[in-house]
Amino acid sequence: MMRTRSRIAAGLVSALLPLTLIATPSAQADPLAHGWVGSWHAAMTQPNTSGPSAEGFTDTTLRQVAHLSVGGDTVRVRLSNAYSDEPLVVGAATVAPRDDDRAGTPDVDADLLRPVTFGGRSSVTIPAGADWVSDPVELTVPDNSDLVVNLYLPGPTGPATYHGMGFATSFSASGDATTDSGAAFTRLDTSRYFLTGVDVTTRARGSVVFFGDSITDGAESTVDANLRYPDQVADRLLARGPHRCGVLNAGISGNRLLTDAGTYGESALARFDRDVLSRPGVHTVVLLEGINDIGNSGDELEAEDLIAVYRQFIARAHDAGLRVVGATLTPFEGAGYYTEAGEGARQAVNEWIRTSGEFDAVVDFDVVVRDPEHPSRFLPDYDVGDHLHPNDAGFTAMAAAVDLKTIC
Repeated sequence: MMRTRSRIAAGLVSALLPLTLIATPSAQADPLAHGWVGSWHAAMTQPNTSGPSAEGFTDTTLRQVAHLSVGGDTVRVRLSNAYSDEPLVVGAATVAPRDDDRAGTPDVDADLLRPVTFGGRSSVTIPAGADWVSDPVELTVPDNSDLVVNLYLPGPTGPATYHGMGFATSFSASGDATTDSGAAFTRLDTSRYFLTGVDVTTRARGSVVFFGDSITDGAESTVDANLRYPDQVADRLLARGPHRCGVLNAGISGNRLLTDAGTYGESALARFDRDVLSRPGVHTVVLLEGINDIGNSGDELEAEDLIAVYRQFIARAHDAGLRVVGATLTPFEGAGYYTEAGEGARQAVNEWIRTSGEFDAVVDFDVVVRDPEHPSRFLPDYDVGDHLHPNDAGFTAMAAAVDLKTIC
């Protein structure tokens, strides 16, 4: 799958890159150092009103797959009980690397499964509202590879902290199946439960967070294919050679800059600490968000309202020593919440992103995916069909437009 994505991206880089990037002078690259770097991330939300997240789990093992950006020689997993009123008991946990040819299945080589401990113990109780980081696991994992994570939950857990639209298949089994090769597991859905991150020790420049809504989340991308645009940026970074960075996807479908949206996540500033500052090695954030605020505002939102949040986001990132790359909002004419007033707000926001000079760099996704004959619409070749989200080819075009020097 990586070779396929790389061939597509390579063909688009030369055509798109000169037209779509506006960059201010970049900061000095961090020296390579061997330490913890975030390699994978899933932004968590409160439980849904129905389904597994609402029901929780009892005497169940969850098997979930994290597609790592950079590999390393030690791993640790991050678990979240952030949106629960009850402590979460994890009775046992294991991890194992696996090959791409098992994508979409629960299968692993049982001989490669390694126990995960928490403060030297095989189990842990995570307080309500808290996250927890495991002990290091001595395990070599390659770049651009899958890590299978198994969590045994004695339960009842109560409603589960989760990431609703993971676009990767998760599995479940009765009892403690943390050492099972896969036969005990059946398909659960394509959400993430409690698993919020994987870190690795590696010689890399650090990590970059892609922060946004459903487009960053990979909405409507092919399940288990890892074709979200941040995944494809990670492929390009690896192909570049030794100057590697971890890529963390902090997209939440339906997320907004201004408003807490329940199962669509807290507002951008409310989740900034959890989804950006708490991750190890972060030095850059790419921000693509605001179209849901515009579309759901009933034409009452002014561009200045979003710009004020962008400025706060930039200030908080800069206070933490991070660079911020601003991304223009993509077209949405034809989507269910499109209005002419909303289009006017989008155009005004994009003009500010392009010309204000307040971001450290800009990537012009609007230019990349819009129809030259009808600029308020997606190019048909890149439209998944809802006139709001890119298809796999559209994600490839977006990834090809990111100037790697501005992020890593």
